[in-house]
Amino acid sequence: MSYFFAKLLFLNCHKCNKSLLLLFLLFFFFSLWHHLAQGLPKLPLPDLKDTLDMYLRCMKHLLTEEQFNKTQNVVKQFGAPGGVGELLQSKLVERREKKANWVYEYWLNDMYLNNRLALPVNSSPAMVFPQQHFRAPIDSLRFAAHLISGVLEYKTLLDARALPVDYARGQLAGTPLCMEQYYRLFTSYRLPGPERDTLVAQESSVMPEPEHIIVACKNQFFVLDVVINFRRLNERDLLTQLDKIVKMADSEEERLPPIGLLTSDGRTEWAESRKSTNRDSLDMIERCLCLVCLDDASGHDLSDTARALRMLHGGGLAKNGGNRWYDKPMQFVVGADGCCGVVCEHSPFEGIVLVPSKLVRAASVSELPAPRRLRWKCTPEIHKLLSSSAEKLQRLVRNLDMHVHKFHDYGKEFIKQQKMSPDAYIQVALQLAYYRCHGRPVSTYESASIRRFQEGRVDNIRSATPEALAFVKAMTDGKLSTKKMEMLYNAITAQTKYTILAITGMAIDNHLLGLRDIAHELKMEKPDLFKDEAYFISNQFILSTSQVPTTVEMFCCYGPVVPNGYGACYNPQSDHIIFSVSSFHESPQTCSSEFIKALEQGLRDMRDLCNYRKSTCSLSKQRKDRTLETHTQTDSNWQSQTQQTAADLTNSQQPLPQVLVKTSDQNKTEAQSQASKQGRH
Repeated sequence: MSYFFAKLLFLNCHKCNKSLLLLFLLFFFFSLWHHLAQGLPKLPLPDLKDTLDMYLRCMKHLLTEEQFNKTQNVVKQFGAPGGVGELLQSKLVERREKKANWVYEYWLNDMYLNNRLALPVNSSPAMVFPQQHFRAPIDSLRFAAHLISGVLEYKTLLDARALPVDYARGQLAGTPLCMEQYYRLFTSYRLPGPERDTLVAQESSVMPEPEHIIVACKNQFFVLDVVINFRRLNERDLLTQLDKIVKMADSEEERLPPIGLLTSDGRTEWAESRKSTNRDSLDMIERCLCLVCLDDASGHDLSDTARALRMLHGGGLAKNGGNRWYDKPMQFVVGADGCCGVVCEHSPFEGIVLVPSKLVRAASVSELPAPRRLRWKCTPEIHKLLSSSAEKLQRLVRNLDMHVHKFHDYGKEFIKQQKMSPDAYIQVALQLAYYRCHGRPVSTYESASIRRFQEGRVDNIRSATPEALAFVKAMTDGKLSTKKMEMLYNAITAQTKYTILAITGMAIDNHLLGLRDIAHELKMEKPDLFKDEAYFISNQFILSTSQVPTTVEMFCCYGPVVPNGYGACYNPQSDHIIFSVSSFHESPQTCSSEFIKALEQGLRDMRDLCNYRKSTCSLSKQRKDRTLETHTQTDSNWQSQTQQTAADLTNSQQPLPQVLVKTSDQNKTEAQSQASKQGRH
């Protein structure tokens, strides 16, 4: 998930004294750009041999000896001079010349649009805001009005192209990043298709700019115009309109079926169901700025884990599962019980940005037209489809095993004190946790941004390195040693090196994907490299991970990407780390709570190892200091005694004795020599 996740979001910091609320706009980056931005370079194309060599290195320790020997031969044949690999590489070189980004379309289709699974849990991540404390029902609507006002204010910045350029942070910090993704943030939509979805970006100069949002309340959908008579609604007017919507949703006589459930179904099923729904209502949703989902309270459990589940699937039909429209990139959820966050359709964006926004009050509109309820066909066929979608969503709700955990023993500051990258350190800890749970390494995905390049999205950091495996194997005996500390450094160094490869466009996953898909484009038979069992194993990301850091106490979460896998998202803070770990109950091989236990113990063991090394170095230094002090004192005493003895000997006119100083090595050599002599006799 991330994972990603992340990255799109808004956060209101609610204050009890009703003073001006602080708005933090947090959102996931929207990509799909088609022209150059800030003169950024094109994504490089790695050398074929480099990628094939790295592929073998990444896979050797994940395969049996028999599997690896076969893969070695397949790779050798693929990369042979004049072979199919060279042909495909040459076609990618040509593609790179013609395209702003040679892998973008391949990547988007493979990662998202070809995927037929339902979006909730399987694809759409969520960001969970800090728990809000609403004293009265109107407070949740005030929160929503303030949030919508922030969206509109941010839209004004986008329309004016007034955002400052982003610069990379972390590894290779300071590189300018493409900004074009922001300017299509509110006009994208994922259109379901029978075989492949389409990511639609409305850019027509003929069509008017969207001036409405969709509000979901009690599984009903309402059009809320946010610009009336060329004036943007202020917070007071927005609150008035939201209050009207709540009253309209309470009317049982006009209540319609929960059509939003259809968007939670598999993509092929939803594409078919969509043909039976109202075109005009669909059009209003597809062209809106975003959705705001006013959720009913759903139980007393407001733990981090419970709130994460609420964001990811709404709790199913019995709760707020139908109060969603998953095709839209941004769904801001405001629960009556203070459970708030954002559900994101992931295909348009990655990355996370926190932008403080100062709200500008708009003038009040004198006459506010009533919000409009969206109407839907309610045929027997629609009811049948809704029943099927609700049943599938409920199975997903029951299956998701989510565990959100705050590790309080230490945070990223301790890791930095060890001169280590916090992200690399946590990745090694995740490898240790998985190994302790399952006794083997697996293909691991960690997203790496390649926004340094035109139309850059992400590539994969393969965290299951040989160095990480060597370290986690060594940690099984429970003993501390300087050798293990050296192995930890090696694992973190390997992780950091691969991270740099990935963010500079030189990792292997996008390259292999490009080679595979261009062969398909050329209508060639699929090369043996991509039919090999090792390639399948390499793309079964049983451990799917992502770092989503924030400056406030919130967290990102998402589901596993394979049935027997884990989704592991983490947010390192100064003195603690927030982990969101997911798996599926139906898999007998996985358990989120057990993984968290192993992760927590692994982090403590790694801390103890760091402290052991520190104490060992400190003790060694103390011994050296004491030895030096002893030698200094001995030398001083010896010089004093020698001077006195020399004077006495001079007086007696006898020769001075010879003094022989031996090093410890000399003493050892002499002792060994003496023992050897004794042995020979």
